[in-house]
Amino acid sequence: MKTYSADKIKNIVIAGRGGRGKTTLAEAMLYLAGATDRLGRVLDGNTVMDFDAEEKRRKSSVQAAVAPLEWLDAKINLIDTPGSFDFEGGVAEGMRAAGTALIVLQSGGGVDVGAQKAYKTAIKHGKSIMFAVTKCDDENGHFFQTFDSLKEVYGTPCCPVVIPYIVDGKVDCYMDFAVGKAYKYVDGKKTEVPVPAGEKVERMRTELLEAVATTDDDLMDKFFNGEEFTQEEIYNGLRAGITDGTVYPIFACSGYTTEAVDIILDSIANFAPSAASKTGEGDFKCDPDGHLAAICFKSVADPFVGKMSYFKVVSGKITPDRSAMNARTGETVKIGKLLTVKGGKQEETDCITAGDIGVVTKLSGFRTGDTLCSEKAVVELKGVSFPKPCLSMAVKVRKKGEEEKVASGLRKLMTEDPTITFGTNEETKEMVLSGIGEQHLDIIVSKLKSKFGVEVDLAPAKVAYRETIKKKVEVQGRHKKQSGGHGQFGDVWIRFEPCEGDDLIFAEEVFGGSVPKNFFPAVEKGLRESVTRGLVAGYPVVGVKATLYDGSYHPVDSSEMAFKTAASLAFKKLNPDANPVILEPIGTLQAYMPDECLGDIMGDITKRRGRVLGMGPAEDEPKMQKLEAEVPMAEMSDFSTVLRSVTVGRGYFDFDFCRYEEAPANVAQKVIEEAKKDAEEE
Repeated sequence: MKTYSADKIKNIVIAGRGGRGKTTLAEAMLYLAGATDRLGRVLDGNTVMDFDAEEKRRKSSVQAAVAPLEWLDAKINLIDTPGSFDFEGGVAEGMRAAGTALIVLQSGGGVDVGAQKAYKTAIKHGKSIMFAVTKCDDENGHFFQTFDSLKEVYGTPCCPVVIPYIVDGKVDCYMDFAVGKAYKYVDGKKTEVPVPAGEKVERMRTELLEAVATTDDDLMDKFFNGEEFTQEEIYNGLRAGITDGTVYPIFACSGYTTEAVDIILDSIANFAPSAASKTGEGDFKCDPDGHLAAICFKSVADPFVGKMSYFKVVSGKITPDRSAMNARTGETVKIGKLLTVKGGKQEETDCITAGDIGVVTKLSGFRTGDTLCSEKAVVELKGVSFPKPCLSMAVKVRKKGEEEKVASGLRKLMTEDPTITFGTNEETKEMVLSGIGEQHLDIIVSKLKSKFGVEVDLAPAKVAYRETIKKKVEVQGRHKKQSGGHGQFGDVWIRFEPCEGDDLIFAEEVFGGSVPKNFFPAVEKGLRESVTRGLVAGYPVVGVKATLYDGSYHPVDSSEMAFKTAASLAFKKLNPDANPVILEPIGTLQAYMPDECLGDIMGDITKRRGRVLGMGPAEDEPKMQKLEAEVPMAEMSDFSTVLRSVTVGRGYFDFDFCRYEEAPANVAQKVIEEAKKDAEEE
C-alpha cells in the first residue's frame, strides 16, 4: 500500500453492542475495497478482524483489531472493537486512535445500551459520529423504527444519508440522498435505478437538506427560499457538519450481503474528517515534517513477532533505525522494524507518517498510553482512558510449584491489556486477578493456558479482616528458662485497652527501674510482631494501646530476647478477658444507574448489609441516578455482575475502602470457622 498524506487518511473506530454486525460490516468494507479476496464470516471463524483463537472459539470480538483499505484515493484505517462490555478496553484503544466513530445498530431495534455507551465515549473524546444501521435486509428489519429512535434520542443532528426503499416488506433499493440516486443490489451486483417517489422519500430528503443547511448561513438562506443545493454544497455541508459534530449521518446497509456498504465507504472517503483536520490533540498540527509525536494506543505480545506497539502518529513520522524518546520515562530508544497490520497479518513498511497507524516491534520500555517523541521537542500526549477493573478473583494454581510461572504470565498479559490488575495480597497470601467482568477473567485464564501452558482456577478472593479488643485488661508475661550457664528471664506487666487508630500504640509507665529502659524496645518489638496474627482468627490486631507499667528483671539472665518473648506471652493472655472481636472492611459505594433501576439496586444493596447514604440525579447524565452507600467489602464480590444485569450494561460504579467496623456476630463466627478450616488445611 502506498503512503498517503494526512489529508487523505481516515481513522474510523467501529463501535456498538455485540451482535449488531460490526465485524461483518468491517469484513464487507475490506472485501469491497479489494483488501481481502474473500468475504469473511464470523460464524465460519475466517474473518480478518476476529483472528485470535479466543475470538474464533467464541464467535465474537474480544480485542480491537486494525485493518487498512483504499477507497476513492483515501486510506481508511478501520478499527473494529468488541461489543461485549467485558472488553471495553478495546473500545478505549480504538477511540484513542480514531477521528470518527461509526456506531453500529441493528435495523428494527432501538438505540441500545451499546450504541449509547459508544456515543457517550465518542462525545467525551471529541470524535465525529456516524451511524450505520445494519441487517436492513432481514425479514424483521425495520430501518425506520431505528431511525426514529435515533432522532428521538439524539435530535436534529441525525441526518439520513442512505435509506432503504421497501416494497412488500423487502428492500427494493437503497437511496443515497447525498448524490440523489438509488441503487438496487442483486447477487452482489449494483445497478442504478430511478429514484422512487413518495412522501417518506421526500421527507427524508428534506431532513438531509435541512441538516446540510445548518452548517452554513448562506445554505440556510437557500433552504428557506426553496432553492436547490448543488452537489458540491451538499458535500461541503456534510463534511463540515460531520467534522464539527453538528451532523450525524445515518446509513442503511446489510453487511452480510454487502448491500449499500460501498455507499458508506464513499461517504467516509468524501465526508469523514481526515487525520489532518481532526487530530484530537488540541493545537497539534498533523505535519509529516514536524517533530515526531505518536501515541501508543495498543500493545500485543505476539508469540512470533515479539512485542508489538501500535502507534497513531500525530506529527512527524516514524522510520526504522532512528532514535526517539519515551516521554514518560525519558529514555531514548532505537526504532526497529515497522509493520502495517491487517487483523492478524503483518507486512513490513519503511515509514508510518503523520495521521497514520502502524506497529513498531520489540520496543523496550513502552506500554500502552506512552508517547514516542523527538528528543529535540519532548511532548507527552494524552494517554488512553481505560475503564477501571471492577471484579476481583483469587487465582488458584492447579499444579504446585507453578506459582511464579503464573505470575510471570499474568504480568505479561497486563502489558497487553491495561484493564487487568494482578498482585499478591500480603495479608491473605492470595494471588488476586482483577478485570472488568466474568468473561474478561475467563479470557485471561484461557490465554494463560494457551500462551504460557499453565492452568488456574478462579475463586472468590478472601477479605482482609482485622481484630481488636473492647475491654481494658492488665496481664503479666513472664519468661524464665534455665538450661545451664546463663538463663533467660523477662517479666512484664502490660495494660491493654481499646483506642482509635489502625496501629498498635505503645507506651510505658515504669517506675523505679523494675524494667530497665534498654529493654523497652524489645518489649515493643515483641508486641508488634504479636499483633500481626490476631487472637481469634489470625487477622492483624488494630486499635489497641499497650502500656508497659511494671515487671522485673535479672541482672545476669535478662536479655532483649527474653523481654521480647515475655511481651508475646502477655499478648497471648488477652483472650477472652479483653473481649476480642472481628472487624470487617467497609467500602464507600458510588453507583450510577438508569432512573428505572434505582429501586432494584437499592434493594440489592440492602441485601448486602449496605447502608444507603443518599441518592439523586447524576450530574451531566440525563435519566441516570447516583446512589451513595456504605457496604461491607465481603458482600461486594458479584456486585459488578448484578449491576450490569439489572441495568442491561448501563450501570457503573466506584467502590473504595473507607474504614473497619465490628462485624455482626453471625459474620464473625463464620470468619472464625473459615480461619480454623484454613489452618487445618495448612
